[in-house]
Amino acid sequence: MAIEAVIFDYGKVLSNSEDPDAQRKLIALTGLQRPDFDQHYWRHRHFYDQGYLNGRTYWEKIAADAGLSFTPEQIDELIETDVLMWTSLNEEMLCWVIALQEANIKTAILSNMGEDCLAYMRQEFGWLAHFQHHTWSCELRICKPDPAIYLHTCEKLKVAPPQALFLDDKPENIAAAAAVGLNAIQFHNIEQLRRDLEARGLQDGLPVPGTIPDCEPEHLEKLTFDA
Repeated sequence: MAIEAVIFDYGKVLSNSEDPDAQRKLIALTGLQRPDFDQHYWRHRHFYDQGYLNGRTYWEKIAADAGLSFTPEQIDELIETDVLMWTSLNEEMLCWVIALQEANIKTAILSNMGEDCLAYMRQEFGWLAHFQHHTWSCELRICKPDPAIYLHTCEKLKVAPPQALFLDDKPENIAAAAAVGLNAIQFHNIEQLRRDLEARGLQDGLPVPGTIPDCEPEHLEKLTFDA
């Protein structure tokens, strides 16, 4: 069955990994050692992504767990730095998004996302408007790997799961997507994606990732960053 839609995770697929400068600043702002920071950072992240916490209540929970105290101004800086840590873009993948859209392949984003990062993205990333659909966990109050979030996205795109390709960096999200019938590939880098598409016979009818001509920042600015 031909692929009619490509559904992208945002973090570490359309974006790069955590920006190291922002990450170092974030850890320094908490005063925690890296192992302790990682433990506290991820403990309540699911509830932040699910919309049951906002940035302020999320960092207040971290402070309570770690025996810390943050002023309102410190929390504002923690939120801002956390957002900036996740907003470095993978330009090669955005070039492939452009090529898919120009080839009339439907595109969507399906992301576990807290409201503060989402607000920043909506303000700064005009290219979001070019996707047929966005599924944001904080608005739906459902997070991957809940099967319902994948089926919701397919319904909004008006495609059956076998007609869609799903890309995510986390194996548990890939396994859940495959279980509902999506063609799911764990993303590491664009060269690996190209190999996996070819190996699984999913490349037919799709632009080849990593081979898009004229994929320069100016090209991105012209085609996707203008709202």
